[in-house]
Amino acid sequence: MKRGTESLGRRELLLAGGIGLSRIGLLHRASGQTANERIQVGVIGLGSRGYNLIDALVRHHDHARIVAICDVDTTHYRDRAWGTGNAFGLIPAGQKIAAGYAKQGVQGSKGDIARYSDYRELLDHSGVDAVVIATPDHWHAKCTLDAISLGKDVYCEKPVTHLFAEGQAVYREVQKRQAVFQTGSQQRSDRLFRRAVELVRNGVLGQVHTIKVGQQAGYAQPMGDSKLEKVPRQLNYDFWCGPSQVLPYMRARHHRWWRGHSAYGGGVLMDWIGHHNDIAHWALGLDESGPEEVEAIDWTFPETDIYDTPVRYTIRCKYAGGVSSTISSENPAGLELIGSEGSVFVNRGKLRTSDPRWAKPDFVPGSAKVTVSDDHMGNFLSCIRTRQETIAPAEAGHRSITPGHLGYVSNALGRPLKWDATEERVVADEEADQKLRHVEYRQPWN
Repeated sequence: MKRGTESLGRRELLLAGGIGLSRIGLLHRASGQTANERIQVGVIGLGSRGYNLIDALVRHHDHARIVAICDVDTTHYRDRAWGTGNAFGLIPAGQKIAAGYAKQGVQGSKGDIARYSDYRELLDHSGVDAVVIATPDHWHAKCTLDAISLGKDVYCEKPVTHLFAEGQAVYREVQKRQAVFQTGSQQRSDRLFRRAVELVRNGVLGQVHTIKVGQQAGYAQPMGDSKLEKVPRQLNYDFWCGPSQVLPYMRARHHRWWRGHSAYGGGVLMDWIGHHNDIAHWALGLDESGPEEVEAIDWTFPETDIYDTPVRYTIRCKYAGGVSSTISSENPAGLELIGSEGSVFVNRGKLRTSDPRWAKPDFVPGSAKVTVSDDHMGNFLSCIRTRQETIAPAEAGHRSITPGHLGYVSNALGRPLKWDATEERVVADEEADQKLRHVEYRQPWN
């Protein structure tokens, strides 16, 4: 496949004592010592979420600098009509970054940022130390593994991968190469979710026995225009589809709504499981473990064939120690943890405890503490310099969404699955285990 590249000006190299940035990156990895130079970052995927992460990077302009960006779409307006609302894509992103830095009083212009339509060209950029990946889910693993193989550190949006076996490959490669990896499960950098976790870890709730993960329902009807269209000329749709199948192009299955089809995402189920179930696993110390049994129940699907991911769904899990969990569109949105001595419910901006004292800022749950992070991107950048593990490492991101992967297999086969979390294998069910691990990439991707 032909690689496309468009560069705005020279490739920036900051020098310190005559040492180039690529060399500084190697020194970081080798010594773990902090250098004074900014971390050079490339951003892959310039849609709405990519813009959020750009904003986070610009706020950290004293510590990091965006030097390269990549997208296969030069300009788009997400799910809106052309010319309506904010513009996204390669060209507007460059303008946004330049404006953001100018507002912060940072020297430079859009001419300092290299622009690419092929992420591999961005990874070859000599000054890039780390990449931020905000592509659709079906690209997460490929972009991440290619970046890590070239010595880059990675911030990748959740769910950490589209397929189960991809997640295993990612976290094992991160460990092997001692890369810094941050999953974009940003709730771990929120004080309310941290409080809920520390209430559990300090035994304030007593013995936790019930977990209720509440998520949104999936797409029952087309979420945009469903008529088949000619691919917009500014979009490389074949590259956008990448390792997944090329479905006929329509707006209802592209920007914003792509996750409704399993070719590109795991539906709303897999969109949110990396948030609320991630916190449940964090609270129970399951970042390297998982359930013992998983069963999908009461799944319903859209009547339209535009999407094939569930509308209504429940995944019932059993964990060691008699802990039961439901991950469900029928539960109230958020996370509830119920123990023998009380309960806590947490969602974005909400914390409710059975004893009101536990929710007060001055309440100290106990001596057991988790990493304090109030800035998810800041935590990633700090860990690049210190070579410490991030607050949302690759394996934790993979393990927190594994019940979703297993739920899909359970629903397809119509039976509960026994799970060996240590070996990461379905017990005594070869058909289910093979289905879980199946990966099929479209050529020439592998």
